[in-house]
Amino acid sequence: MFSITRATVKNTSSIATIGAIAVEEAHRGSCSAEDMNAFLEKNYNEMAVQEEICTEKNIYHILNYKDATIGFSKIVFNSTHSNINRDNIARLDRIYLLKEFYGLKFGFELLKFNIDLAKENYQSGIWLFTWIGNTRAVDFYHKAGFNIIGSHQFQVTETHYNEHYQMFLDIRN
Repeated sequence: MFSITRATVKNTSSIATIGAIAVEEAHRGSCSAEDMNAFLEKNYNEMAVQEEICTEKNIYHILNYKDATIGFSKIVFNSTHSNINRDNIARLDRIYLLKEFYGLKFGFELLKFNIDLAKENYQSGIWLFTWIGNTRAVDFYHKAGFNIIGSHQFQVTETHYNEHYQMFLDIRN
């Protein structure tokens, strides 16, 4: 059985570990090992994750299966986007799952949970960024109803950028 619960500071280590593993696996081909390591060290150390969890607007959830944390998500409500002319939209900033749990529908369950949470909080849509080269993620979001609405250069390090899709899901009933 699996469960999805609101993350607390106690989950910092699990989120940092899963984030570093999942980001490296998903984005391995997007930049040099040096750039990837710099990005992970900056964004997926325990202090950075703890600071994010403690920031009120950031809503983290963890996905547990058989008493182990196997994934997490971060959503931010009322997060505007220049390509979306609408109020009350959420940004799905992170959704990661350990690779060994792919294909078991846990990623879909975590996404569905965030969609339902956004609806409960009167959001009219959800937007996100995903690396163009991560075809698995792009396909996953397309299957869930997200549409590509643009692209931008995502800064990995001071000297390296990756092209990312901007995707949007209308969740108005």
